[in-house]
Amino acid sequence: MRADARKNRDHLLAVAGTAITEQGVDVSLRDIARRADVGLATLLRHFPTREALLDALLRTSFDELAAKAGALETSSSPDDALISWLRDCVAWTTEYRGVTVLMAAAIEDTESALHASCVTLRAAGTRLLTRAQAAGTARSDIDGADLFALVAMLAWLGDQPSLAPRADRLFEVVASAILTTAGSRPCHGRTPPSDP
Repeated sequence: MRADARKNRDHLLAVAGTAITEQGVDVSLRDIARRADVGLATLLRHFPTREALLDALLRTSFDELAAKAGALETSSSPDDALISWLRDCVAWTTEYRGVTVLMAAAIEDTESALHASCVTLRAAGTRLLTRAQAAGTARSDIDGADLFALVAMLAWLGDQPSLAPRADRLFEVVASAILTTAGSRPCHGRTPPSDP
């Protein structure tokens, strides 16, 4: 790609990131083009669909979360690694309002531009979950698809203004439910409640 084309593409991504952060993933592509001071045709030449734009915008974050999962596998205990990654994943998804709806659909749609990135992200979380399960610190009746759904659920809470104040506390509830009693550790300095 020529330097000027890359510069234009990077500018479009920066503008799109700001617009999606402010208005969510349903922001008008025409509005993104207008903010970037280009025509809609120029935007569509770089990103022919909304999902192609989102994939380009989010790919770095997907890659960083996958890499973080790999680093946590070797640097942290299985339960700490799983909960740390889950927390980062939820925090990231709440940056872009509405992205979890698209991710949930894309993971099942092999034709989606977001499919490969979502599959990679789910696989990273699955490895951490499987490691914690093998160590006996995470419940054995959930899988990577469940974990991916929990990320979407927790991110959705953060997207709801009336529920956002409860998001951190509910994250702790979910985290303590994922970990077994033997593997439960305090999160944010609080000890998760024991099973009755």
